[in-house]
Amino acid sequence: MPSIQGGSRAMSISSKAAAVHPKDFISKSLDLESLVTYQAHSVVSKQILSKKTGSLTLFAFAKGEGLSEHTAPYDASVLILDGKATIVIGGKPHKLEKGEMIIMPAGIPHSLKAAHPFKMLLIMIRS
Repeated sequence: MPSIQGGSRAMSISSKAAAVHPKDFISKSLDLESLVTYQAHSVVSKQILSKKTGSLTLFAFAKGEGLSEHTAPYDASVLILDGKATIVIGGKPHKLEKGEMIIMPAGIPHSLKAAHPFKMLLIMIRS
């Protein structure tokens, strides 16, 4: 499990999904960027779909926050919804902006850093 990086304090992922269930998003038009909000010094997440075969999770990273290097057993895709992010895959940094997407291959170490606040959709497909 990746850890949250930010400043000199311990951070945790804050989930705003407590009152919302993934089933609430089925068969509805979604404005993904508006479904998750920035929170100072935090990483906020909201899962919008969870199945045995994969999941869709929204994240909002405050400036300076990130996820430490980790690996995943499946390919994971990130779509930037707002702002700019640096995603390091296998030691190589990739700078992404709103509207851009990257695929992080299974088993390859990757990390994320918010030089600026950014929002993303994490797409996990298990197979």
